[in-house]
Parts: sequence; C-alpha cells; structure tokens
Amino acid sequence: MTEVRARAEWLRRQLEHHSYRYYVLDDPEVTDAEYDVLFRELLALEEAHPELVTPESPTRKVGGEVLPGLVSQRHSQRMYSLDNAFSADDFNEFVQRILRLEPEAVCAFWVDPKMDGLAMEVIYEQGVLTTALTRGDGEEGEVVTHTMRTVGNLPLRLRGEGGTVPTRIEVRGEVVMSRKDFDAMNARQRKEGGKLFANPRNAAAGSVRQLDSAVAATRPLMFLAYGVGVVEWGDDTPHWETQQAIMLGLSALGFQIPPQTRLCASPAEVLAHFDRLAALRPELPFEIDGMVAKLNDRSLQDALGFTARFPRWAIAFKFPAQQARTRLLDIQIQVGRTGVLTPVAHLEPVEVGGVVVSRATLHNEDEIRAKELMINDTVIIQRAGDVIPEVVRAVVEERTGEERDFVFPDQCPVCGSHAVREEGESAWRCMNMACPAVVRQSIIHFVSKAGLDIQGVGKKWIEQLVDREVVKTPVDLFGLTRLQLMGFERMGPKLAKNFVEAFAAVKKTATLPRFLCALGIRHVGEQTARVLAGHFLTLDALRTATAEELIALPDVGPEVAASILAFFNTEGNLALLEEFRSIGLWPVYLAAAVPAAGSHPLAGKRMVFTGSLPTLKRSAAQRMAEEVGAVIAGSVSAKVDYVVAGEDAGSKLAKAAQLGLRVLTEEEFLELHAGGGVDADVASVPDGAEETAPADAAEPVAATEPIQPVAEQEPQSAESGSDERAAYKAKDDQYSLL
Repeated sequence: MTEVRARAEWLRRQLEHHSYRYYVLDDPEVTDAEYDVLFRELLALEEAHPELVTPESPTRKVGGEVLPGLVSQRHSQRMYSLDNAFSADDFNEFVQRILRLEPEAVCAFWVDPKMDGLAMEVIYEQGVLTTALTRGDGEEGEVVTHTMRTVGNLPLRLRGEGGTVPTRIEVRGEVVMSRKDFDAMNARQRKEGGKLFANPRNAAAGSVRQLDSAVAATRPLMFLAYGVGVVEWGDDTPHWETQQAIMLGLSALGFQIPPQTRLCASPAEVLAHFDRLAALRPELPFEIDGMVAKLNDRSLQDALGFTARFPRWAIAFKFPAQQARTRLLDIQIQVGRTGVLTPVAHLEPVEVGGVVVSRATLHNEDEIRAKELMINDTVIIQRAGDVIPEVVRAVVEERTGEERDFVFPDQCPVCGSHAVREEGESAWRCMNMACPAVVRQSIIHFVSKAGLDIQGVGKKWIEQLVDREVVKTPVDLFGLTRLQLMGFERMGPKLAKNFVEAFAAVKKTATLPRFLCALGIRHVGEQTARVLAGHFLTLDALRTATAEELIALPDVGPEVAASILAFFNTEGNLALLEEFRSIGLWPVYLAAAVPAAGSHPLAGKRMVFTGSLPTLKRSAAQRMAEEVGAVIAGSVSAKVDYVVAGEDAGSKLAKAAQLGLRVLTEEEFLELHAGGGVDADVASVPDGAEETAPADAAEPVAATEPIQPVAEQEPQSAESGSDERAAYKAKDDQYSLL
C-alpha cells in the first residue's frame, strides 16, 4: 500500500508540473497523449483506492459534483470596483488627485489589461484550494468552488514549499475564455443543436455558476490572477511590498497572469503603454476593454485608502467605445418602479464588439430630441464602456423619407393613467403608484440584491405572482403558503418550502440599511442607507427627521432629503410600513447613538487587523472599525495607528513591534469602539454563539406608535436623466481589485 500511495503522489506531482508547463508557461514538455496516460493511471489508482483521493488531485478537474443551489459567503476584504478614465486628461487628473493627497508620492504604476470576464476570488489554506467566490456585490459572493476546481489552469495546490507559500492567500482574478476557445465551443454547440453563447464573458459567467461541475468541466475556462486580498505568511517569510512583487509572486505560485502586464516608471509611460495595448487589442487572445493602472508601492496604496466605492490608488483606463451601424425599428416605453417612462430603442440586431445588440435605452424625451432620432433612421450605436448599448446619433444624410417622428406619450402605456413631466424634470412619470408596472418593478426590487437580497426568489417568480394578482404589495410575499406556490408550473414541494422559509428567515436577518434600500426611496442607495440607519437608528426616528437634519448628514443633499421627506409624507407608504411592522419585519440599528462625524476615537485612524480574534470574525471587526470612520490598511507601516492582533498574528505583529506601533487586543479594540457604539448590522458572532448586543450598547428604541405623516415639503430640485445614466455606468464596474 505504501508503494501505491507513493506512486499516486508522484503522478499528482507530474500532472501538476505538466499542467503548469502547458497552461501557464505555454511550453509543454509532453504530448497530450503522454499526459493522458499519466492521468488515466492516477484515476485508476484512486478508483481502486478511494482513501488516496485528495482535494487537490488533478482528477478533481473532471467535475461531477452537483449542488442543490449556490450559497453566499462574505469576502474577508471587500472587492472594490474601479473608477474609470476615458482620456489622457482623465488619467492625468487621477494622478494629480494622488499628488494632492500624497505630495511626495512616486507615481510608478503596475498596469494590466482590463480583462472582460467574471471577477473571482480563490482562497488557499496551507497551499491547497479551499474556497472560490464570485465577486457578487463586493461584500459577499457566491461559493463556486465545485466549478472552479475544473478550471484547467487554476492550481489546486500552489507551487513551492515551506516558507515560499503563504499559510493563507486570497487571490483575486478574472475567469475568461479565449476568443479561439469561445469560437470553437460555439461551433460545437451549433453542430449539436445546443445553445449559442453571446460572448466569452457571458459564457464564462454562466459556466462558473453551473450547479453541475461536470458541465463547467466541458467549458474552456481560464483564471487570470491580477491581485490579492488577505495574505498571511509564517514567520521569517517573504513579504510583497509592491504590486510588481505580488504579480511575480503569484506567477511563482503557479498562477497565470494576464498578457501585456508591466511596470511603468511614470504616468507618461502608462499613457504610452495604453496606446500600444489599444493597437494590440485585436491580436490578443482574450477580450479586453481597457487597461488598469495601480500604484506600484503598496505602502502608498495603504496611505491613500479607498472611497466608498473605489481605491484611490487605481483606475480603469477604458478604450474608446466600439461602434456599428444599424436601423432604429421602433421606440417603446418601459415603466420603472418609480413610475418613470423610459424610451427603449428596438434595433435591427447587429454585432458590436462581439456582442449582438438589439435594444438600447434612450433615457428620456430630451435625449431623443437632442439626437434628432426618427423611427426607421439608420443609426450609429456603441457599447458605452464596452458594456451598455447606446445610440450615438442618426445618420441624417441617409434618410429616405420613410422615417417618422416619435411622439412621447402623455399616458402610461401600462395602466392608461395620465403621465406628468414636472417643470425642470427630464422624465415623464406615471403618477399612479398602483400601476401594475410600478408595483411589479417595486416588488422585484424589494427581493433583489439591491433590496433585501432574498435568495432563490427571482424576477420570473415575482412577475408570475404579481400578474396573477396573488401578490399586490411586498407584504403579501410573507403570507404565501406552500400550497399556493405549488399551483404554479415548475414549483415543486421543495422549492415552495425554500421560498416560504426564505421570507420567514429575512424577518429575522434583515438589517435597517438593507431594509431602507429595499423600500425603493428615490436617490437612497446602499451608502446613503447606511448613513441614515447609523444616525437615526430606527424608522420611527427617521420619519420625523427635518430637512435640516437630513441635509447635515454625509451623502444627503437637498434632492435626496426632499425625496426622503416625500416618501414619509405619502399615506400609502406609511400604511405599507405599518403592515411590515405588524408581520414582524421591523429592523432597528442595535447601537448606541452614533457620534458626530470625526468625533469617534477611531475616526481617521489607520488600522491593521491580523490573526484570529477570540470572538469576532476579523472581517466583522474591520467593518465595525470602518463604520466609525477608521481606515483599514492591508499591511503594517509607520503610518498605521493601531494593529489589532489575535492568535497566530505572525509577521505583521512582529513588524508592528519593530515600528513601535500600538497593538490592541480584541477587548481593547471593543473598548475604543464603544466610544461610538457597536454596529450590530455588521457585527458577527462565533459559530454556535447567540447573537446579543454588546453589554454597553443601548437598547433598541421601542417602536409601537403608528407612524403619522410629517409636514409636507415639495422636492427642492429636479430629477434629470443623469441618475439613469449613472445606473447604467455602474453596471460596468465589474472589474474588482481588492
């Protein structure tokens, strides 16, 4: 048996070596047939001796694991989006912002092509792949370890031994398909009568999220690494102090990195490389839509930190949009959850940058007029940021006389109610909040990732429930029974049970910021919801807020304040909130009063968390610190104010001692944090422990009195089409860095 075990281990090492030579170095030492002989021998040994199978065995790449559904898991460190630059002026302004914050900064940049794939995090413990997560919303993603194990070039075990391999490493990268492999896959699908994929990105994303890993194993997926999250080393081990060191280190560990990456010593070199990359774009094996520039110095990265959405030390430099000509066949109106009537261009299908486009938003009436669009026009379209289809202009010189004007309707096309365009606004709006389209979109938003993020309750189910009038308000969702649901086609007993249990669970787990997002208050997104919840603590307190109180808060200007006041002035909304209270969905912010901005003892302090804390998960402690204004750093430097250390803190603790930094225990951190209250929305508890508020936290404010409308106040500024454009632009922020 000892000889069999040794042979199996030798075969694994050989197969790992040859996979690395083939996928990463593109320099194979054996033929495919020779590789297959080794693979089949290992497979036969493992089938005869199942006790020899290991999680990192190359035989795991054939797939076969089938999951009932995907579950979500939080990232240890948030995966941020990137801000965009569309011109040399934009990039130079980005550099100037860095220099205003850090005048002595040396602006050397590591640059990568911006891959057009699916952002992913893969986690290794003691050198072995343990978990793979999609980016998700940046805070948490879906666990897709079963499919990522099948990706040909992803190492199941890292190369190197001993101190050269981190004890834990979170590698961020992009799952992609090469153009060649994508075309070959679609050719096979066409021959077999299967579904054709629109583009490599969609094919990659759909493959990774398959429940059956055997399906993913048949797809030509690749993982290209571009950065790291948490990296933990043993004592006296290497430490990556530059972005270049990270990328070279990842390559040494067995990861494939994107082509055409390099270090640029100055902003001028970045601009020159961008031009070279744009010229090379058609020849590259993968789809790219720009270039990412990251400051090379990691201590400078830590010093600059992050905005609410982006790192201040990195930017996505986007290529000019790819364009095509087609015909504008029609303009149709869609009604959104706030009643806005949005015109949508229906186009003769045309390929733009590898994607077939047949529809594009026209935003509002003013845009149609500004672009002088007529039905049957020949038009130029492009994918804004290489993602969102956009009509650029009409080719007026090619008009034949068959074109006709589009008259914007003054009635809702769904319910027939009068539509209004208020003075100063660009949007026409259906004023009937009982309009079926408004109700449907509002309920879809309520359960979506932007709302309460109720797992397993998709748009299609909500549409059916609303269309059959089983559900008329979000509250109705919580009263559905399994018997009702099983009356729908393809809704079996298990799915119906999961559906009902999901709504029962969310009454206990919903946080106040997430509930505020789900209510769909105009202009109140995730960041503003956090601010409102952290300041007012309860819905009862928020509904009595004055315009002056609201405007004094970060992220809340006159327009946002007016929208919040209007929401709480509407009788229908107040009645709906009372219904939520009556069914037990009434989250409060379990915290002591949040201090004025900047007054918390941790506000503005730069902090590093390392090691295993006794009771809190490290990611939860980091979020608690961020909520009171602290800045979380990824590495220890002289600019760090506090290092919070738990067990097995390793080299970060040693460096903190060397620099004479103040080191806190978890208990000391909580004492400092208590100066501003503990945020239960982000606090976590150890597995198996009961969730309780900290001993010194204030009790939740009682909420038993019915809500009454506050004094009426008209909105103080007009809505324009810019918020819709921003929403479309946000969809392009999928390339994640950290």
